[in-house]
Amino acid sequence: MTTITARERLINAAIEAFAEKGFAGTTTRDIASRAGMSPAAVYVHHDSKESLLFTVSIEGHRSALDVITKAAASSTDPIERLRSMVYDFSLWHADNSRVGRIVQYEYHALSDEHRAEVATFRRSIEKTMQDALADGVGQGVLDVDDVPGTAFSLLSLGVDLVRWFEPGGSRSGDQLASLHADLAVRMTRRT
Repeated sequence: MTTITARERLINAAIEAFAEKGFAGTTTRDIASRAGMSPAAVYVHHDSKESLLFTVSIEGHRSALDVITKAAASSTDPIERLRSMVYDFSLWHADNSRVGRIVQYEYHALSDEHRAEVATFRRSIEKTMQDALADGVGQGVLDVDDVPGTAFSLLSLGVDLVRWFEPGGSRSGDQLASLHADLAVRMTRRT
């Protein structure tokens, strides 16, 4: 049996509160209540509500970068690599839609320093997709005139899921990730 630490309970409570009420609408009292703790307990682990948001954001970005990096390394075939990257990135956003919603839509609530740190993960995610597209173009398999713009657009397929996706809806995360992967290949494959 795994015991959840107080810190993990606070993070989980913050995720639920931020996803439900947004950063601005959430108080440390809300988070503490959801974690079954006193409001003062929040400050034992985090110096502010923004610090909790940063923790959620940095862990979410680190996980998303790990997913897309592993997908990028999964094949040397440009089509299969692209398919895997878009599928895995979209599925991560569906499977982690609450965290993804916070990571994507509460970004501007971070302090300047924290936003700059999170931005390095965003740039790494974009660069991973750009490198895969550029490699596919270089091999003559993909037809992409604007690599940075296309990379951003393909990543946006997954990112946008968090705005509206709810588990148990009319389409599963797997179905949407498959659709996104197929669209990505059709949009970029040299004909």
